[in-house]
Amino acid sequence: QAQLLESGGRLVQAGGSLRLSCAASGPSFSDYALGWFRQAPGEEREFVAAVSWGGSTTAYADAVKGRFTISRDTARNTVYLQMNSLKPEDTAVYYCAATPSGVVPLAKHTPQHPTADYWGQGTQVTVSS
Repeated sequence: QAQLLESGGRLVQAGGSLRLSCAASGPSFSDYALGWFRQAPGEEREFVAAVSWGGSTTAYADAVKGRFTISRDTARNTVYLQMNSLKPEDTAVYYCAATPSGVVPLAKHTPQHPTADYWGQGTQVTVSS
């Protein structure tokens, strides 16, 4: 059974850094794009970043460009999200997601038009001011 398991979320001060990890297990994700979404209380889940499994293609939400970096380690079936210069508005539960459809469709995922096939359980990131 396919599983995505996030880790690395915690409380951090504004301006600080965190690295989230998403370990993929089960069926091969070798042809899957993987990405990160986040959901703040009372808000819809929103796209953050995505990467092709080969790593040649990435996409970022405007709100995180220049501060967050997504990367992957294919040998470990793990995707990372390096988050720098964190702001209180980055506070949310961060979810890992996967789709065989590619980076662009994953980045366009919305609750109304879902494109992600697998989700992790989420990891809480809290940024204090």
